[in-house]
Amino acid sequence: MPDRKPFLAPLSHETFRTIWLASIFSNLGGLIQGVGAAWMMTSITASENMVALVQASTTLPIMMFSLVAGALADNFDRKVVMLIAQGFMFTVSALLATVAYLGWITPWTLLTFTFLIGCGTALNNPAWQASVGDMVPREDVPGAVSLNSMGFNLTRSVGPAIGGAIVAFGGAAMAFLANAASYVALMSALFLWKPQRPAATLPREAIGPAIAAGLRYVSMSPNLLKVFVRSFVFGLAAVAVLGLLPVVARDVIGGGPLTYGLLLGGFGIGAVAGAYFNTLLRERLTSENIVRCSFALFALSEAVIGVTDNVVLIGAAAIVAGSCWVVALSLFNTIVQLSTPRWVVGRALSFYQMATFGGMAAGAWIWGSLAESQGIGTALSIAAIVTACGVVLGLALPMPVLASLDLDPLNTFREPELQLDILPRSGPIAIQVDYDISDLDLAEFLQLMAERIRIRDGAQAWALMRDLQNPQRWIETYHTPTWVDYVRHNTRRTKADAENFERLRKLHQGPGLPNVHRMIERQVIPPEGDVFHQAQIDPH
Repeated sequence: MPDRKPFLAPLSHETFRTIWLASIFSNLGGLIQGVGAAWMMTSITASENMVALVQASTTLPIMMFSLVAGALADNFDRKVVMLIAQGFMFTVSALLATVAYLGWITPWTLLTFTFLIGCGTALNNPAWQASVGDMVPREDVPGAVSLNSMGFNLTRSVGPAIGGAIVAFGGAAMAFLANAASYVALMSALFLWKPQRPAATLPREAIGPAIAAGLRYVSMSPNLLKVFVRSFVFGLAAVAVLGLLPVVARDVIGGGPLTYGLLLGGFGIGAVAGAYFNTLLRERLTSENIVRCSFALFALSEAVIGVTDNVVLIGAAAIVAGSCWVVALSLFNTIVQLSTPRWVVGRALSFYQMATFGGMAAGAWIWGSLAESQGIGTALSIAAIVTACGVVLGLALPMPVLASLDLDPLNTFREPELQLDILPRSGPIAIQVDYDISDLDLAEFLQLMAERIRIRDGAQAWALMRDLQNPQRWIETYHTPTWVDYVRHNTRRTKADAENFERLRKLHQGPGLPNVHRMIERQVIPPEGDVFHQAQIDPH
C-alpha cells in the first residue's frame, strides 16, 4: 500500500479532517438539490435549453463574482467569509424549499434561486480552497486537493441516486429541504475552527486595488495563464455531459429521476476512482500527459453518449467522464495553489474559478441551444470534437511541471527609519535603486531584471535606465501610490524570490549593497498670478 499513505496524509490533521467530513454532508445536500432542480425543470418545461440553463445558473455567478470573492478571501478572515457564504446558501435553500412546497415555482423562479445559490458558492469557494493551505502543511496540499475532489465525488456517486429517490417519492421540495439541512454540519465545523492567524501589520487593501494586484500577479505568471486557458476549454466542452444528462435520461433512455440519479451516480463513481489514483498518476506521468489523456478520454465519453441509447454504455461512458473530470480539475487546482504565494492565493484561485466556471456557463448555454435546435446527439458530438481540440492545445500551452516552490514570505524586510515624518497613506512614493554592473555580468543582470518581480508584487511605472556618463551605473525606478503600499510590496517577497535578489546583489560592483533612494513626490504649484512661471534650468 505504498501510495495510500500520501493520499490520506492530510486526514491526519484534525482541522482538515473535521471540516472535510462536514463538507461531505454539505456536498451531498447540494447534489440532492441539483437533481431536484434539474428534474423539476424537466417537469415544468419541455425546453432542453431551459434544462441546461439550470447548470449555467449555478456556474455563471462563480464566473461573475469570483474576483471580488478572491479579494475578500485574501483580505478578510477566511473562516468568517465561509460562514457568511454558508449562512446565505442555507437561507436561500430554505426559501426555495418553501416556494416549491407552495407550488409557486416557474422556470425563471427556479433559475433565480439556483443563481442565488451559485452566488453563495462563488463567495465560499476561493476562501475554502485558499484555506486548505491554512489547514495542512504545504507538502500535503496536493493530497488535500485530491481528497476534496474525492469527497465531493464520493457524494456524487450516491447523492444523485438518493436525490432521484427523494424527488420520485417526496417531490423536489423535499430535495431542497434536505439541501438546506446539509449546511448545518459544515457551519458548525467552521464555527469551531480556531485558525492560526499571523498578526496583521498592515491595513487591509481596498477591494479595487486588491483585485488589480491579483490581476497584475496573474498576468505576469505564464504558468497560471496556461492553466486558466486549458481549464476554460475543459469547462466549456466537458460541461455538455452534466448539462445534457437530464434530457439524455428523459428523452434518449426514456427514464425518470431515478435513472438520471443513477447516471449521475456513475459519473461520481468515476470521479472517486480518478481522485484515488491521482497520486499514482502524478508519479508516473507528467502534468501535460495527464491533462491530454483527460481531454481525450472525456471526448470519447461524450461521443459514446451522443451516439447510443444503451443505458449500460451511457453509464460506462459517464464513469469514464467522471474520472477524467476530477483528474483534470484537481490537477489545475493543485498547480494554481503550488504556484502562488499565500498573499494572493485566494485571488489566483478566483481567476481559475472564473475561467473554469465561465467556460461551464457558456458551454451549458451553447450545448443546450444546440440540443434544442439540432438534437442531443449532434450537440454531444460537437462537444466531443471541441474537447478533443484540448489535446492539440497542449502543443501551444503545455502544463507546467508540478513542482512545489517555497512561496512562504521571506520576512527579511524591515521598514526603514525615515527622517521625514509621513503617514502610511502619504504618497506617491518613488523608489530608485542604483547598481554598478560590469559589462561581463550585463547579460545575467538583464535576465534577472526581465523576471520583473517588483511589478508582479505591486510596483508601478517600473523602469530600468543606464547612465550615459557612467555606463556601468544602472538605475531601477518604480512608484507606489502610498508608503503603506511600498511596505506591502516588500512584504510580498517570497523565499523563492530570494535567489533573484541575492544574485542581483552579488552582481553589484559598488561598495556594500545597491543604494536605495526612497522619495515622496511633491507637486510644485506656480505662484498665484504667475501661471506661466518656469524654473530656470541649466540646459547643459
